[in-house]
Amino acid sequence: MDVLELIARADERGLAASGVACLDRCLPPPEGDADPEPLRPLWAGCGSAERWGGLLDAAYAALEIPAGTDETVARVRALLAAAPRDFAAGPLRAWADACSLLALDVHRAFDLPAGDGVGTAALRAAGAAGGGPLVTGELRRQTEILESLASEPGGGLRQVLDLSTEGRRVLRAVMSRRARGRGRPDEVSLT
Repeated sequence: MDVLELIARADERGLAASGVACLDRCLPPPEGDADPEPLRPLWAGCGSAERWGGLLDAAYAALEIPAGTDETVARVRALLAAAPRDFAAGPLRAWADACSLLALDVHRAFDLPAGDGVGTAALRAAGAAGGGPLVTGELRRQTEILESLASEPGGGLRQVLDLSTEGRRVLRAVMSRRARGRGRPDEVSLT
C-alpha cells in the first residue's frame, strides 16, 4: 500500500503518531540552549485521547519562534495549532495528510533533483517518481511508520520514534553539509 492508502486506513492513534513523526523530522537543529526535541512529550499523547489536546498545546508553546527563525519551524507550529484537539479519525486524517506533505516538502527542498515542475502532492501520489533520494527515503519512512502502527495495535511507538529519529538525523546531516558548502552554517533555510 502507498502512503495515501495507509493514511486512509489508519486509526486515530496511527494518524496522530504519523503526524507527530512527520513534524518531528521537519525541525531544524536547535539553536543555542533550545530543547533538542520539543515534540518528544507529544509522543505520549498519540495513544491517549485524554492527554492529546493538552500535549499539543504544550508542544506548540515549546516551539517559540524567535526573530530570524527558519520558516519551517513556523510551518510546524502552524500545523500544531491546526491539529484537532479531539481524538477523532476524520480530523486527524486531514491533519496527518498535511503533516505528510510538509515533511515531503521539507525533504524536497534539500533534494537533488528537487522534482521541479511537479507538486509535492503529485510526487507523493507517484511514489516519489521524479524526486531525489531524500524524498524517496522520506516517503519510504512514512510508509514504514504507518505500516508499523497498523500491524501493532497498541504498540509500535518505540519503532516509530526510532524511524523518525533516523530520518531527522539524515535530513539534519544534509542541512549541515549544505550550510557548510555555503559557508554560512547559521543561515539554513528549508523553504
